Amino acid sequence: MKRHIIGTVSAAALLLPGAAFAQDTIKVGILVALEGAFAEGGADAVRNVELALQQAGGMAGGKTIETVIAPTDTTPDTAVRQARRLIEQDGVDIILGPLSGSEGIAMRDYAKTIPDKTVINGISGALETTWVDPAPNFFRFNLDGAQWGSGLGAYVVNEKGWNRVVTVAADYSFGYTNFLGFAVDFCKSGGEIVEKFWVPLGSSDFGGVIAALPDDVDAIYLGMGGTDAINFLNQFEQAGAETNLIGGSIMADATVLGSRGRAKEALIGTPTSGPLANDNPDEAWQTYLQAYQEAFPENERLPTPSLFGVGYYNATLAMIAGLNAVNGDMGEGQAALHEALSSLSLDTPLGNVTLNENRQATGSVFVTEVVEGADGNLTSTFKARTDGVTQTLGMTAEEFTAMGLPSRDNPDCTALGGKG
Repeated sequence: MKRHIIGTVSAAALLLPGAAFAQDTIKVGILVALEGAFAEGGADAVRNVELALQQAGGMAGGKTIETVIAPTDTTPDTAVRQARRLIEQDGVDIILGPLSGSEGIAMRDYAKTIPDKTVINGISGALETTWVDPAPNFFRFNLDGAQWGSGLGAYVVNEKGWNRVVTVAADYSFGYTNFLGFAVDFCKSGGEIVEKFWVPLGSSDFGGVIAALPDDVDAIYLGMGGTDAINFLNQFEQAGAETNLIGGSIMADATVLGSRGRAKEALIGTPTSGPLANDNPDEAWQTYLQAYQEAFPENERLPTPSLFGVGYYNATLAMIAGLNAVNGDMGEGQAALHEALSSLSLDTPLGNVTLNENRQATGSVFVTEVVEGADGNLTSTFKARTDGVTQTLGMTAEEFTAMGLPSRDNPDCTALGGKG
């Protein structure tokens, strides 16, 4: 499915026989999950790509941008199959995406087979994508899930007094990564993880897990998002549970906060952490928020941009900035573009972003809590902010490596000073 943002062929190419289409146009593939648990987030990602390109007049590096949307279902096989179609059939120069964690790991490996192309991550957040054998033409301008989890564990121990938690999280790469970020701070602050539950991505029935949750804990950490989160919260409330909740980064995203009924009731008061706070007073965020709300009719967008949408918006900003820096030069295997992207200092609605040697973002993380706004909608309110969060969470590379990759069993809370 092709989507033409501003205009995909220059007037000269329309009027002059044999005009060089490729010379005046850069084709960009939008690899985005439009099926599965994160379909609503994917739709918001597309909106945000549109917004960023509209703000740039549909141009970058003096060339017109044509986009081709390639929908995925969050599975690695589908992501690679669609990426291959974008390259081999649609002839794109750049891929923006993917959205989900395991898709990102698969795209890291596929990127190595197309070294003369460029892949700019959409919002996928698995650690391994840029930490383990990264691809030189894969660039991630969003923090990974472990970075997003940074600070939340210390916050719930020190500010909430919640020392004993049970965890329920999605059983895939991003779920492990985001949990690691939370657990590092939580365990170093003396917290205890009583028990862990892992649930498949795309689950609909959480009755067995809810029934097995222990009562003698201060809170439940929930590392799910999209329809999985909504289904869990509805069933959690129906079961009459009243335990405090701690949200993973996509648990209290705009795609979940817009839910109705019992899920909404369960979310109020939930602390979480991630790349954004809806009431962030920074001018860059407020300007972007207004632009987003004005660009799309209220019934065709979320009340506030989702984490997924902001990620694709920033990825598009990075692409535009990189192309502008090299005047649209796509020759010699896009070497100039790769160099420009690697060295970008990118101002975004979330603050300044730079890339490390793995082409992985360093940036800001917000701790927020879910509240009911004056309009009756749920929103996140700012509680704390940490700037300059690195991929190694402030540790040396050796210390971070020694901890091991995130998994069902790692990190080990006791090794970090906690319990369980």
